[in-house]
Amino acid sequence: QVELAQYEYRLPRLTRAWTHLARQAGGRAGRLGGVGLRGPGETQLEVDRRDIRRRIDYLKRELEKVRAHRQRYRSQRKRSRIPVVALVGYTNAGKSTLLNALSNAEVYAADQLFATLDPTTRRVTLPDDTPVLVTDTVGFIQKLPTTLVAAFRATLEEIAEADLLLHVVDVTHPNAQAQAEAVLQTLSEIQADHIPLLTALNKIDRLEDPGAARLAADTFPNAVAISALQREGLSDLLAAIQRMLYETFTPLDVLLPYSEGRLIALFHTQGEVERLEHTSEGVRIRGRLPGRLLAQFSNYQITEQTG
Repeated sequence: QVELAQYEYRLPRLTRAWTHLARQAGGRAGRLGGVGLRGPGETQLEVDRRDIRRRIDYLKRELEKVRAHRQRYRSQRKRSRIPVVALVGYTNAGKSTLLNALSNAEVYAADQLFATLDPTTRRVTLPDDTPVLVTDTVGFIQKLPTTLVAAFRATLEEIAEADLLLHVVDVTHPNAQAQAEAVLQTLSEIQADHIPLLTALNKIDRLEDPGAARLAADTFPNAVAISALQREGLSDLLAAIQRMLYETFTPLDVLLPYSEGRLIALFHTQGEVERLEHTSEGVRIRGRLPGRLLAQFSNYQITEQTG
């Protein structure tokens, strides 16, 4: 993904890189009386362009395979009925460290730009023993170039299809607020700003003033102060994840015709069925569904007047 972004960044800048050679060759050709001769700069420019375009095409084909594979993987996860929590945040905010702490796994964590490139998913158990899948994603930066957004498509798709976003903020950074706003802007650009958001104010162990964490929590919505490295506040964070995931499910009472087998199956696989009744008109299901699916069931919803 990074290689693709680098090549797409370099391609339009090759002309300037070889301009000096073309000018030198043109000057020599003029002194020798030659007209229309191509200099070594122009020739090498064409070679470089061709090589880079070939490499870009190859990388795009490979990334499309990765994207298709991850789409199949996400479909399998959806059928498992396990909610997905995606970690988002500015680069170096501590997302991979947090995933390691929550899952007792060893995900590569480093203090460097884009330390996490491919989505890494781990199973985590909430306080009520409900399993969730937590996915680590690429760190954002301010003014993320369009080419990077496109190159990281396979990674960013994990965010767009999550049930809950866990926004990890380095509370010790002097520009924490600006970094958080950059993350929210990127979420808007990839059309993921409608997904419920929980904020984890990370690295509180580095704060000299213990009260600073409480002050920061008032600045961010749905915030929990933690230290992923020292594993402080993780129980509160898991409880908050559990609460917000439950809130994302909307109570629903529907009467689905037997001809709507797809919706009946969808309710079972994606929702929580609390009561099921077979009637002459169809299957009546009472339960809870993720908000993103409500529109598909709107025509079959039972209200107090009709029920």
